[in-house]
Amino acid sequence: MRQNLQSGERLRPVDLARGHGLSTQAVRNYEEAGILPAAARTPHGYRTYTSVHASALRAFVALVPGHGHQTATSIMRAVNQDAVEEAFRLIDESHAQLLDDRRTLQAVENALRDLGPTAAPEPGDTFIGPLADRLGIRPATLRTWERAELVRPRRDSRTGYRVYDEKDVRDARLAHQLRRGGYLLEQIAPLIAQVRTAGGLEPLEAALGDWRGRLSARGRAMLTGAAELEAYLRKRGRDADAHAHAHV
Repeated sequence: MRQNLQSGERLRPVDLARGHGLSTQAVRNYEEAGILPAAARTPHGYRTYTSVHASALRAFVALVPGHGHQTATSIMRAVNQDAVEEAFRLIDESHAQLLDDRRTLQAVENALRDLGPTAAPEPGDTFIGPLADRLGIRPATLRTWERAELVRPRRDSRTGYRVYDEKDVRDARLAHQLRRGGYLLEQIAPLIAQVRTAGGLEPLEAALGDWRGRLSARGRAMLTGAAELEAYLRKRGRDADAHAHAHV
């Protein structure tokens, strides 16, 4: 691990902190966490930072919105430990997760669209056989979905039969579309829960719009983070070269 990088102007912790609305203690904490490279010390023990540290801090702050604090920390630690390939792997994992989130969103949007004009609740109650016939599945599949809490039919107090009301039918139809899209029951369950929490499909569509906006913002933040990280890598490399030449 490269220690005490040198690059021109000496900066105090407050100089780094001021530009990002941070406290000087936060800057020290970032150094101790490995987010920033180790600082040089004055004869009196005070930390002195450089433009390399300022670049590292800019990179970290830019990485957080796209990758989250924990992953951004791991990326910076890897870079500062000269494990750049590990940093790239972490970045790739974040991009893969974003792509998976986009695919999930697309699956839900497709499912809503495929429900078409009948997406409104269908009046009346139904039993497991007729509902299974309507969806083109076996009654056993509906029982499996019930165990996974995709549908929550009540029991008829007299006969004990499962009774599916209009909301259960809605949930079953949405689950059916998502299963056709290749999604697992454990992936579908939280989406069905969102429909219930939203109070139906129409409020969920607004939530999906917000979700889409957050994914776009995250993707753009990743671009910003990548640019700042590349700038830090270049500056770190130039500084290391200059340091090596100074000792030739």
